[in-house]
Amino acid sequence: MKIRNFICIGCPLGCPLQVTIDDAGTVARVSGHTCPRGEAYARKEATNPTRIVTSTVWVRGSKSHAVTVSVKTASDIPKGKIFDCIKDIKDVTISAPVRIGDIVKTNVDGTGVDMIATKNVF
Repeated sequence: MKIRNFICIGCPLGCPLQVTIDDAGTVARVSGHTCPRGEAYARKEATNPTRIVTSTVWVRGSKSHAVTVSVKTASDIPKGKIFDCIKDIKDVTISAPVRIGDIVKTNVDGTGVDMIATKNVF
């Protein structure tokens, strides 16, 4: 048995969570949560941690002073793929205009998740 401790990010309470993982690598027990979101977060974080990745990419032809646009993955990706994802978009440049939700790069680093714009740049 292995015990892992987390602080829940499911709501502002920040409950201290304790996850017991059995020898097969499955979650045997979660304690410390005060809501179902906390238990779900603990189970996911202990077995398959994922993250939303945020960054910026270059924009050419913008009429504003902004030369970059903020971007994020459309959904979470495996935590171990974060740096590969950033490397994959490092040299991406897109043309203005850019609108919120525009796909900046499809299937970033083979994750099946698109990188999308999070602000408008004209």
